[in-house]
Amino acid sequence: MLVRVIDSQMFLDMVRAGAKRLNGSVDQVNALNVFPVPDGDTGTNMNLTLTSGVKELEREAASNAHVGKLAEALSKGLLMGARGNSGVILSQLFRGFAKGVADQEILTSREFVEGLKRGVDTAYKAVIKPVEGTVLTVAREAAEMAVRTAHRTENLAELMERVLKESRSALQRTPEQLPVLAQAGVVDAGGQGLVRIYEGFLAALTGEEVSYTMTDADGESVDLNRLGEIAHRQSAQSHFETGDIEHGYCTEFIVQLKPDKLLETPFSEEQFRRDMARFGDSLLVVADDDLVKVHIHAEQPGDTLTYAQRYGELTRIKIDNMREQHATILDTEHQESGELASVSEKKRYGLVAVASGDGISEIFRSLGVDVVIQGGQTMNPSTEEMVQAVREIPAEHVFILPNNKNIIMTAEQVTELVEVPVTVLPTRNIPQGLAALLSFNEEANADLNQKRMMESVGDVSSGEVTYAVRDSQYEGGNIQEGDFLGIWEGRIETVGADLLATSRDLLTRMLTHGGDMVTLLYGEDVTPNQVQELTHFLAQNYPDVECEVHYGGQPLYYFLFSVE
Repeated sequence: MLVRVIDSQMFLDMVRAGAKRLNGSVDQVNALNVFPVPDGDTGTNMNLTLTSGVKELEREAASNAHVGKLAEALSKGLLMGARGNSGVILSQLFRGFAKGVADQEILTSREFVEGLKRGVDTAYKAVIKPVEGTVLTVAREAAEMAVRTAHRTENLAELMERVLKESRSALQRTPEQLPVLAQAGVVDAGGQGLVRIYEGFLAALTGEEVSYTMTDADGESVDLNRLGEIAHRQSAQSHFETGDIEHGYCTEFIVQLKPDKLLETPFSEEQFRRDMARFGDSLLVVADDDLVKVHIHAEQPGDTLTYAQRYGELTRIKIDNMREQHATILDTEHQESGELASVSEKKRYGLVAVASGDGISEIFRSLGVDVVIQGGQTMNPSTEEMVQAVREIPAEHVFILPNNKNIIMTAEQVTELVEVPVTVLPTRNIPQGLAALLSFNEEANADLNQKRMMESVGDVSSGEVTYAVRDSQYEGGNIQEGDFLGIWEGRIETVGADLLATSRDLLTRMLTHGGDMVTLLYGEDVTPNQVQELTHFLAQNYPDVECEVHYGGQPLYYFLFSVE
């Protein structure tokens, strides 16, 4: 098929088709995670990032904007919705693309190639130490092929076909460039996600029909992102006092239905809605074959999340304290009417932390964190969620603790999008975040706080116990699906068939290097007896080591350890 130009409609179709292909491959991309742990979320992050971009793109397309404007809108949506390192890199690829085609009403092969080149340049610059054998390599080699092909043809369908072919070849070469991929027997997950997007691009260019709109049971199209607005319109709560709010937390999330969980607990939308209604009001539930979007006002939001998890994995979790919001609205109205004589001053510092598990979240709050963003091991928050968190805090300077290596890049994007100074502390796990907070000093200046908090991070040794989601090999050893994994500072240190034996082995290895304090955070699937057995082991074998035990409530990770 001969395609000489990409106009606005074609560009929209291409991005929608790319998003559709990626959405259908989330589990496949997640499964390519090098570590066979249950938080391999590259596919989820890229998918939610691109979904955010499509939403912004469609909003701009409604105004009949040209391709350059559409690319800019896509870039904005991707940036605000970016989740995890893979989502940030994807947003940078299209950020550069948008700069390359900014003034173009339509795209010829030459302009399209320029956009791909600029995208690669921008993404490489965004990564402090680019590593070959990743999505960056796949994007670069595909763009280089585009440049060579554009000299021989003006047919964009043919050009995109060559780009896709080269991206697939580059993807297959990633294990040769990155030894850890070869060890695990997989290709790069982010690269696979990009290939899926390119497949959608080509499908749109060649005329293959791709359905994108989600529908409800009656066949009507549904915008899942607007469910919260719909629910609030249906609730007549415009005249009340803050203390009258019975269910204080506006809770929204998406359940990604999982076949293995559905075998034990078959999903019925009607039953799900009845059960969920027990937790609060203003309930809306929309479901299709793979996803369930929930909006509810609940007094115990954790109960709604716990219930929903029996059907699958939770994503896009958003919990707002409506009592605080309502009080703020009333204060604003009073100020505008002259009823308040003064405006409260900003405090010196604000603290934002990312955490998963109600126990861990409560610990962070007790240490002075103003906003705890739900996410981390099983769900990476977006740039937009972090921006909103920073803007909620009336502070002159805000510190962000990502507490996960895959969230650090996302957090760093926030510094360019808010009006107040932001310092991102590159904490890679929960124990590091807690150690940093214990060194925070409200009276010290920002630079000194940053220095002291990161010094504390260096004094903590961090471990975690989870399970393998697939058969794998790691550094010459075999890992079977369901095995328990003891991970020390990001490295699989021990593998076993018994949870407590694996946990004991990991603690023993960590304490070999010394330490006089162990902090143990146990997850939602751990029993009191298991906690007692593990603490007894420490008391018997390390009588000089002090042990603190806290309920973390984190999913999928049975234990989080820190040794100081």
